[in-house]
Amino acid sequence: MSKPVILCVDDEIVVLDSLKTQLKKSFGDCYLYEIAESADEAIEIIDELEEEGTPILMIVSDWLMPGIKGDEFLIQVHQKFPKIVKVMLTGQADGDAIERARKQANLHCCLLKPWNSKELIETIKSGLIRS
Repeated sequence: MSKPVILCVDDEIVVLDSLKTQLKKSFGDCYLYEIAESADEAIEIIDELEEEGTPILMIVSDWLMPGIKGDEFLIQVHQKFPKIVKVMLTGQADGDAIERARKQANLHCCLLKPWNSKELIETIKSGLIRS
């Protein structure tokens, strides 16, 4: 069986690279780290991993992305995969979007950009304990 996945979704590749680096540094080879530059790409990755039988433990998603916003994306994911832990990482989500994600996607946490590395890792750890 393959390692479980943490999926990061953001339209800025520099953010994705930074997230992946911080996660690898903190969790090493315990997980696979997938990245997607849009909600659509993330959905494709989720479907592929699901077909392979690879578990997705957590999604860390931006809110403001082209196409589907982060709250809408996380709600869609939650409807199909309610056990995936969802974290929003954003510089500009409005309160309504965060609240909608909390209620309809069981949002674990919302972190603001620029994020604090220690806070990010603590949030991921607490979310993984839940999964």
